[in-house]
Amino acid sequence: MEKTLNLDQLKSFGLVIETGSFSAAADRLGVSQPAVSLQIRQLERRLAVRLIERVGKRAKATPAGMELLRHMPHIDTAVENAIDALADHASGVAGRVRLGTGATACLHFLPAVLRTLREQFPELSVVVSTGNTEDQARKVEENSLDLALVTLPAAGRSLAAMPVLEDEFVAIGPVSGPVSGPMSGPVGSARGASLKAKLTPAELGALPLVLFEPAANTRKLVDRWFAAGAVHPQPVMELGSVEAMKEMVAAGLGYGIVPGMSMTGRGAHPGLKTHRLNPRMQRTLAIVVRRDKPVNKALRVVLDAILAAGKRGRR
Repeated sequence: MEKTLNLDQLKSFGLVIETGSFSAAADRLGVSQPAVSLQIRQLERRLAVRLIERVGKRAKATPAGMELLRHMPHIDTAVENAIDALADHASGVAGRVRLGTGATACLHFLPAVLRTLREQFPELSVVVSTGNTEDQARKVEENSLDLALVTLPAAGRSLAAMPVLEDEFVAIGPVSGPVSGPMSGPVGSARGASLKAKLTPAELGALPLVLFEPAANTRKLVDRWFAAGAVHPQPVMELGSVEAMKEMVAAGLGYGIVPGMSMTGRGAHPGLKTHRLNPRMQRTLAIVVRRDKPVNKALRVVLDAILAAGKRGRR
């Protein structure tokens, strides 16, 4: 057996199994169905095994095909690492960097970073996806993301974390006045009373709360802050979006605790007041990457740009 593999043939094989159809794979590749069929036949002749069989109306992998599929992620990773390594020898900065992050950092921290990168390196493509810390860290470990900007802690033995900045949390309430709870003046007068400038866990815990969904790292930080004050809040709403939380609070449905960056610059909301927390609470935003990840020019400029923006934010 000839010990070489054609990457285009492997890609066609993978798409046929993924879609269950030669024609669907051809559509994804932008080629004709006979071209895909020819690539599969050539691959099977090269390996001297049958890789695909038809089960009903779907194309399925044979046992030999399943074995090949098991090795394909490792092949893809090896090819990607080789291309990344060669990129260091090319002039200029080009290529694609896959960046994962949370929705808040995506909205309120990354836009300026990405604009600067686009201006300085027009051949560089940064593909951004959002999700919670746990999911993003797992994708970095799986090498489906090159790096992630997430809220610590981020679990993963193969991961290295580089702190970027500290983001202090604030409480938010409607401009119209308190919904209910401890006041610095009489309770119940929306116009004649206001919440304290600094709020404790006990004071906030007595209010209707709009909090992050339980799976979020930020929610875990909030729960620990309340627990330190022997308070166990029962939120009226649990949401996955800071912007949705802000709108619910502005509508008078409760009070929230959000990252400070979400209330600065364009994030400032005319219908909301902010209050400091007592004691203070903050989160650490950090870049996580695989310890064994080759750092090519493209990845290096993205890392440097995020770290530099974090330093500016700490001033």
